[in-house]
Amino acid sequence: MTQPTAPSRVPRGATPDGDGIIVGNGPVRIDAYIDFLCPFCRQFELSAGPALASLTANDEASIVWHPMNFLDEASTTNYSTRAASASGCAADQNRFMEFAHVLFSHQPPEGGPGLSDVELASLGTEAGIGGPAFASCLAAGPYLEWPPYVTARAVAAGVAGTPTVLVAGDAVRPDQEKITAAVSRARGRV
Repeated sequence: MTQPTAPSRVPRGATPDGDGIIVGNGPVRIDAYIDFLCPFCRQFELSAGPALASLTANDEASIVWHPMNFLDEASTTNYSTRAASASGCAADQNRFMEFAHVLFSHQPPEGGPGLSDVELASLGTEAGIGGPAFASCLAAGPYLEWPPYVTARAVAAGVAGTPTVLVAGDAVRPDQEKITAAVSRARGRV
């Protein structure tokens, strides 16, 4: 199987392969495969997000967020791709996790157009992103090629749905207690 072609540009903080955004410096790696239109991903973020933020803040773990576009067909405007692209613009401002949380907090229903680019830009303020650079990035769309690449790499690695969470390479139920316990076990091995 051939690997997907890398996009022409990836956001700041991307993995060496460009298939996710790294947050934190902890020794245990958590991979979180998400789609910003996925209601189960929203539930995961709203329930486990604070614990994940704590794990990175305390240098217990680093998280690689893989924003996918599985659900583009569930919107009339390829919302999953547009939202993931916008998250790349937030990563350029070192605000990926904050913007992801805001995206999930304002998640539109499946079947419609999703949030407009203007609405996505306005959510930047709520995520602590100020100034015109974020809106300019959204308007230019430099990361629109990125979500299909992230998704293709995830599918090639066996990811079949979102949210999918791996801790130190092992699949873990996307639940804050399961993730925290898996990180503790993995830290005992590093």
